[in-house]
Amino acid sequence: MQTCAGHIPGTVCAGPLIDSHCHLNYEPLYSSLEKQLADAMTAGVQTFIVPAVHPNDWQQIIELSRQYNCIKPAFGIHPMHAGLADNESLNCLTEVSDQAIAIGEIGLDALCGTPLDTQESTFRSQLRLAIDMHLPVLVHCRKAFEKTLRILREEQAGRTGGVMHAFSGSVEMAREFIKQGFGISISTNITWPDAHKLQMLARLLPEEQILIETDAPFMAPRGCQKGESRPAMLADVLHMLAQLRSTPTELLAAAILENSRRIFRHQDL
Repeated sequence: MQTCAGHIPGTVCAGPLIDSHCHLNYEPLYSSLEKQLADAMTAGVQTFIVPAVHPNDWQQIIELSRQYNCIKPAFGIHPMHAGLADNESLNCLTEVSDQAIAIGEIGLDALCGTPLDTQESTFRSQLRLAIDMHLPVLVHCRKAFEKTLRILREEQAGRTGGVMHAFSGSVEMAREFIKQGFGISISTNITWPDAHKLQMLARLLPEEQILIETDAPFMAPRGCQKGESRPAMLADVLHMLAQLRSTPTELLAAAILENSRRIFRHQDL
């Protein structure tokens, strides 16, 4: 298992748990996938939701999900690639989505460099597709919370709901997304010493709306460098959450598992 200062190798979840967002098709995870899955399962993680960020990801993720039953695919176009959402790619997205557990990751990112009007058009198109397909959505939102919330309301995205991925907004904003039918996913950045706002959010969230993720390999926990996150580190997220909420780890794990099953509409996850 990857070792970082602050991460305890062999930390075990009181699972089973679901990593609601990890990019197992990206390096350095992909080339060591058997080990990554084995380490994660030893830590109590039983299911891995793998979202696409680019159309080129879709077929690779399909193949991974066919090879490993524990990998559940989500297909979408990330806001940084929003300019790729032409008729051809959206038609292809519709075709592959009958194999998906969700549409994602999609959304808005004020810092990624893609014009926001292009991002908005692509976001709306994918929300409409998700509603037509009766699939939840995985929403990426960075520095665009008000605009994202407005679009979700206008598109009536509550009809399908989904997950606010690696949420970093305020408690008040989290409550607004919850009203729209979205769970709030907490990632490994909750372990950072200066993550005071996020830790306060974690204390105040309704238990029935919490999911957890690693966003591996990108969002690393305390003591790790960017790119060093691993699915096994989901245990760090769970234990930090339980500590912050003064909740027994096993009870919180059971609640998060049920939340994940409800939001993704799969009782067999």
